[in-house]
Order: sequence, then C-alpha cells, then structure tokens
Amino acid sequence: MSNPSATDVTDATLLSVAGGVATVTLNRPDNRNALSTALVESLAAHVAEALARVDVRVVVLTGAGTTFCAGADLKERRTVSAVAGELPTFVKVFQMIRASSKPVVAKLNGHALAGGLGLACSCDISIAPERAMFGFTEVRIGVAPAIISVVCLPKMRAADATELFLTGERIDARRAAEVGLITRAVPDDQLDVATDDLVAKLLLGGPKAMAATKELLQRVQRMDEGAAFAWAATLSAELFASDEASEGMAAFAAKRPAAWTL
Repeated sequence: MSNPSATDVTDATLLSVAGGVATVTLNRPDNRNALSTALVESLAAHVAEALARVDVRVVVLTGAGTTFCAGADLKERRTVSAVAGELPTFVKVFQMIRASSKPVVAKLNGHALAGGLGLACSCDISIAPERAMFGFTEVRIGVAPAIISVVCLPKMRAADATELFLTGERIDARRAAEVGLITRAVPDDQLDVATDDLVAKLLLGGPKAMAATKELLQRVQRMDEGAAFAWAATLSAELFASDEASEGMAAFAAKRPAAWTL
C-alpha cells in the first residue's frame, strides 16, 4: 500500500493504518522473515489489533525485503510445534485471519515457503510477483507440512497437493496460481498497483455484507445441500432486512456512494 502512517512499531513486525486499511509487515528481512518466536508473537499481536480496530476495513499482510516468509526458523522448533496439546501461536494467527469478519489480503513481496506459504493460504486473497517462488519444502528436512495442510489443502486439487507435498518442489508464482495456492501472479513491477486496486474494490463492500460473505465461503462447502440452502436462506433474509442493505440499495438507486465508502 502507498505510504500509510505508522501507528505502532515492534522489532519484528510493523503495523500501519491509513484510509481504512491496516498493513501488517513481517520485518525480519535479514532472516528472510522466518517464523521465529519474536516474529510470530509480534505478528499475532498486530493481526489481533488490526482486526479489532473499528477504523480498519481491510487488512494487508506483507513482508519487508525480497522474501515474504521462508517458513519456520529452524533454530526455534517450538514456533510451529504443538506442545502438551496446546496450539502454537502460529496456528492462532491462522485462526484469527480465517475467523475475521474483515477481508485479509496477502501482498506477497517475494518467496513463500513451508510455513510462510501456509500463512499466505490462510488469507482470503493473495497476490504475488511473478519472480516469487513457493513450495512445501518440509519433506526435504525430514518433516511434513502438517499444520499448514489445514489451510492449504482446501485451495488445491488433490493431485497437485500430492505432487507438491511429496516432492518438496519449488514452483513459480504462475504455477502457484494455477494450483490455487495464490489468487494471482502479476509482473514484478505491478504488485503495488494490483494490490491497491484490489483493496479499493474490497472497500466498496458493506462491512456486514463482507463479514457474512466470509462466513458463507467457509461454511457452505462443509454442509450438505439441504442444510446449506436452509442456512443461506436465513442469512439472506437477515441481510436484506438490515440497515446496511437499505443504505446500499438507496445509494444504488440515487447513483451515489454508500455511506460506508465515504
């Protein structure tokens, strides 16, 4: 995003807010933004703050330097390992993003590997430069992409997941888009423009409508057809009866921007 004013800075991640958009930046470029304890804890705090702020409509997750995230910091295994049945903080970040009522966009400034790719897949929409590389490299160090499979597998064909999980092969951004790991690959010099354009479109949607849409995207595909239609019909009736819908339809009829876009 374009030069938002900083509202909070920590050593491992940055948070800035401007125009209804919160940008959370992984800020360990010298370590390829690897998932160290400090980075994961800072990321969790900043994501939670961004999602809780009433002046934030969209969250953008990105990284400093040329790598979005190289995965786990192998010097600190506990950052992505469950201990005594407790979910690691990294998983809690996934859950916050997926349960959020606000859209979260991954602006992938560079490579995303292993846990970094899982972080990208936890976001609603992701855009990457063509030069970026992606991969489930876990098998090549003797482990498996266990935790991140929960957020990655729903986006992929079984055949693609089987090949990429088992080989640990790295693929480019265009191939990553083809297999569903990211939403779109763009020319390297178009990342900022493409992300800004996407965020501008997201800001046009009603906040409650966006929250409902995120919920149905996750719930409907897990329900049988009858239950899905029943739940969706109730949701639709509630939304059409809402003040937000009344404002949206009035704005459409008057050919003016809806109140939430001002």
